[in-house]
Amino acid sequence: MKRSILYIACLLLFAGCAQGQSNSFASLPQPKPGEKVADFAAGCFWASSEAMSELKGVDQVVAGYSGGNAPRPTYEEVCSDNTGHAESVQVYYDPKVISYAKLVEAFFYAHNPTELNYQGPDHGTSYRSIAFYRTPEEKEIIENTIKSINASKYYGSAPIVTEVAPFKVFYPAEKYHQNYYKLHQDNPYIQGVSVPKVEKMRKKEKGLLKPEFS
Repeated sequence: MKRSILYIACLLLFAGCAQGQSNSFASLPQPKPGEKVADFAAGCFWASSEAMSELKGVDQVVAGYSGGNAPRPTYEEVCSDNTGHAESVQVYYDPKVISYAKLVEAFFYAHNPTELNYQGPDHGTSYRSIAFYRTPEEKEIIENTIKSINASKYYGSAPIVTEVAPFKVFYPAEKYHQNYYKLHQDNPYIQGVSVPKVEKMRKKEKGLLKPEFS
């Protein structure tokens, strides 16, 4: 579960949303012709799903788990930090509208990549920052973006600690985690933790946003 005082305060509300939810996992869509897929871990996937979905050229975002070893983990198993997975998002995008480089850039501004194994009030390896690559070119883009942001001192003197890892497998999370940000705007965790992260990305990446969010 979310490791924060704020989350404890809204635990009963969240439990009510999840009550009766068995491990009914979401399914992965097939990429459309010409569409590409990218994967990132940026702390709680409720915020990162929303942030990435607001970018022009992004068609779908699926919340899930990646970077671990155990097959088909549940939310509770991932949050135990025993499976090695991180809360992640799989992004389906049109490279003719938004480049992989711009997705990577938005990813680094949609969370704090200088925080090792935590994001704000959420602590544990399941909240670590990871940029997954599928090709040598994508790896180079990620590494160059890290160098550029570090050189800009956008995050002050704190260096980016994001893992740069080859993509292996992505497991979609339970259905109730999908689109959670939009469906639970009254959740105190969403208002107190997720909304500021999304607004941070919006402010930094105004030119990349879909019209309804710009």
